[in-house]
Amino acid sequence: MIRDYVDGQWVSSYGKTSFSIVNPATGKEINQCPMGTSEDVARAVAAAQKAFYDWRQVPVIDRVQYLFKLKTLMDAKVDEMAKCVVQEHGKTFAEARASVRRGIQMVETATGMTTFQQGEHLEDIARGVDCTTLKKPLGVFAGIAPFNFPAMVPFWFWPFAIASGNTFILKPSERVPLTQQIIFDLIEKTGLPKGVMNLVHGGKEVVTALCTHPDVKGISFVGSTPVAKYVYDTGNTHKKRVQALGGAKNFMVVLPDAVMDKSVSTALESIIGCAGERCMAGSVIICVGDETYKTVQERMVKAASDISIGDGMDPNVTMGPVISQQAKDRIKDLIASAEKDGCKILLDGRKDVDHMPGFFLKPTVIAGATEKMRISKEETFGPVVILAQAKSFDEAIAWINRNEFGNTATLFTSSGAAARKFMNEMEPAMAGINIGVPAPMSFFSFGGSKDSFYGDIKAHGPGAVDFFTDKKTITSRWMSDSTVW
Repeated sequence: MIRDYVDGQWVSSYGKTSFSIVNPATGKEINQCPMGTSEDVARAVAAAQKAFYDWRQVPVIDRVQYLFKLKTLMDAKVDEMAKCVVQEHGKTFAEARASVRRGIQMVETATGMTTFQQGEHLEDIARGVDCTTLKKPLGVFAGIAPFNFPAMVPFWFWPFAIASGNTFILKPSERVPLTQQIIFDLIEKTGLPKGVMNLVHGGKEVVTALCTHPDVKGISFVGSTPVAKYVYDTGNTHKKRVQALGGAKNFMVVLPDAVMDKSVSTALESIIGCAGERCMAGSVIICVGDETYKTVQERMVKAASDISIGDGMDPNVTMGPVISQQAKDRIKDLIASAEKDGCKILLDGRKDVDHMPGFFLKPTVIAGATEKMRISKEETFGPVVILAQAKSFDEAIAWINRNEFGNTATLFTSSGAAARKFMNEMEPAMAGINIGVPAPMSFFSFGGSKDSFYGDIKAHGPGAVDFFTDKKTITSRWMSDSTVW
C-alpha cells in the first residue's frame, strides 16, 4: 500500500479501503492506493497552512533554488519515472519519457518567478502620490490530477504555486499514483521545508474535502467535463479560485491543398498517440471536398493498419493499451453506436485483441460521420479515427463552433489565407496549423473554452502567477514639513 506525504513525512492514510492499481498491459494488480478521507485532507491542509506563514516570507530568489535542485534530480531519473508511467498507465516508453520531460520544462519555467512575480509602480499618479501593485501569495492551493499523464499534469500547477509563495496539496488519480511517489521522494531530497508540498491519495471524498475546506484558497483540476463542472461549482460555492480543465472533442480540418501524406500521418499520431487518452487528441477529421475525403480515407486506413500494439516497454510497439476494461468497453460501445448510425467501419480495432492480456484496442477508422451522431459529439478518449466530409471550409468551421466543447482544433493547409481565416473564426481556445497536437509549451498558457474549461485563468505559463497570487495595490503620499535632512 502506498502512502501519503504530509508535513515532510511519509504517513499512512486514515482511509480503510483501497483502489487496485493495475498495469493496463497485463491486467494484473501492481499495488494498492489508499482511498483517503476528509481527515487526511484536514491533516494535510493544517500542515500546509502552518508552513505558509514562513514560506511566504522566503525571498523568491531563494524559493526557486529548490526548483533548480529538483530539475537536476529529475534529469537524472527521467528513465526511471518513464518506466513507472509505462507500468501504471500503459504509454509507450517514448511517450512516457516525453511526458516526463514536459514536466521538467514546467519546473524550468517556474524558476523564472523572480520575473513573473514582479509588480508595477507609477510615480505621481497625482501630485506627490505614488501607486504600487504587488503580487502576493494567498495560502494553500490544491491540485487534482487525471490518470492520462501521471508525471506531467501535476507540474502544470504546483511549481508555479510554490515559487510564488503558496503551499500545495496534490491528489493524483487513484489509478496512477506510483510516479508521484518517485517525484515526492525527489522533492524531499531538495530539502524543501516541511509542509510546503503535500500528497494525499483518494477519490471523490478527498476531492470534495479539498473543494470545501475553508483554508484551501484555490483548486486546479484536470479531468472529465462532468467532474470539472462539479469541482468548479463546489469550489466557487466555497469561495475558492478554480481552474477546471474538462473534456474535449477536437476537430481536424483537411483542405484540398494540404500536403496529404504528412497531414494524414500527423493526424493519425494525434488521434492514436497515448492510445488516444489525451485531452489534445484529434478526433473528427473533416475533409473539405470529395477528392480530399477519398484520399484521406485511403491513406488513413493504410497508415493505421501499420500500427503495432503491445506493452509500452517493447521498442517495436507504437501504441499501448487503454487504461482499463471499463474504458475499453466504453470505446467499443461508441464504435458500435457509429455503426448503428450508418457509419462505415473501414478498419475495426475491436478485432483480434481479446486474446491479449490487458486492455488493448487497435486503431479504428470510421467513415461517414455526421454532426448529430453520438460518435461525433462525445469525447472518445481512445484510438478511433472519425472521418467526415464538408462541402466547404465555412461548413467545417461552423460544425466546430456548434460543438459544446472548445478545447482545440487543427487545420491542414498550404494556404496562409485559409490559416488566418481558421484562427480568426473557429472558437476553441487552442489551435494548430499543420500541427496534430497543438499543446502550448510551459511558457505559454494552456486551457480550452466552453465545456472544456471552467474558470477565468488558464494553466501554466506566466499567466499562472495571476491564479496563484492576488494583486495588492498601495496608493501612498508622504507629507513633508520644513525639516531639511
